[in-house]
Amino acid sequence: MKLFAALLRTLIRKGQLTVIDAAGRTHRFVGSPADGPPVTIRFTDHATPRRAALNPALALGEAWMDGRMLIEAGDIRQFLDLIGRNTHWDDDDAVRLNVWRPWRSSAGPFAAWNWQRRSRRNVAHHYDLSDRLYALFLDADWQYSCGYFPRPNMTLDEAQAAKRAHIAAKLDLRAGQRVLDIGCGWGGLALYLNRVAGVDVLGITLSEEQLKAARARAAAAGVGDRVRFELCDYRDVQGRFDRIVSVGMFEHVGPPFYQLFFETCRSLLIDDGVMLLHTIGRSDGPAPTDRWLARYIFPGGYIPALSQIAPAAERARLWVTDVEVLRLHYALTLDHWYDRVAAVRAEIVALYDERFFRMWQFYLAGATNAFRHDAHVNFQIQFTRRREALPLVRDYMGAAEQQLAERETP
Repeated sequence: MKLFAALLRTLIRKGQLTVIDAAGRTHRFVGSPADGPPVTIRFTDHATPRRAALNPALALGEAWMDGRMLIEAGDIRQFLDLIGRNTHWDDDDAVRLNVWRPWRSSAGPFAAWNWQRRSRRNVAHHYDLSDRLYALFLDADWQYSCGYFPRPNMTLDEAQAAKRAHIAAKLDLRAGQRVLDIGCGWGGLALYLNRVAGVDVLGITLSEEQLKAARARAAAAGVGDRVRFELCDYRDVQGRFDRIVSVGMFEHVGPPFYQLFFETCRSLLIDDGVMLLHTIGRSDGPAPTDRWLARYIFPGGYIPALSQIAPAAERARLWVTDVEVLRLHYALTLDHWYDRVAAVRAEIVALYDERFFRMWQFYLAGATNAFRHDAHVNFQIQFTRRREALPLVRDYMGAAEQQLAERETP
């Protein structure tokens, strides 16, 4: 406990944390008392605090999953939020730079080498979980990516509907166009684009479970001839498309394949084609993936910095025509997901077990912390093959978005 206590004494400048060790001794770490609710954790064994001092991200996540760390006041989201407030990404944060960074746990350099066979295996690890799990916490359209919150106090379904319209507006769609949706999920965006813009969509995924659900949704909507879904790697797509959209998939490409990804997309676009990439990103520059997240949630996952995306697109000779940074939108989305997961604990435990529930809870709480306090954001980047492909000013986006929003309002 001594090493972990020494770390916390240096770390805690905001809020109050109480730690009860396996011998029952109480250790208090007090920063600014008005900064967030106090949190109390208990360790059930003597080894975990030392592991946590040497490798916080991995050790604390595993201790929470295994029940070797318990929360006696607050919850796991509040505990990670307290840590996040004390390691907040800022250029003058000496605690983060000098204390936390040396202990950061990260996956090895080869983790993001996502060859085709490995990509399919990695996708199956996360996205081929039971559809019942995702139905318990996602919105009605099953959007498993950052929502868009242009107004305060929006519901999850409202934010995801706003996200769909925001993306569609940036695609500058015309009826009859062919759209490629790379990483189509359960098909919600593809079906939406067909419904509001009259476009034909090919959605591709590496998840067999998502494929089955997406095809069933298209058939139920009576648009199976215009909205098709295939089990296909982006490297194997054939044909030409007027538009390409990719939401929440680029995080699974990996830096060694960024240039290939953009070269492939360029080859698939017609000369006047437009592409919209929506991806989680980093504002603090390139960094390896957190080891706990890579081991338990997203094997092969990697969050790119803008400084990694732009050079790859430049080498592929794509025009970057618009960049938007969504900062706290994913934190708000994750708050909704966490609350929904907490409310259906019994159902998730029955579906899997208690350890899985705690793992999923830690994942959502940790992700919330990353977007609220760390350097995580979402990038929406628009690309074209030709500089003349879109209007010279971006007003067309707002006008189209307003029309789409009005069209969807009952």
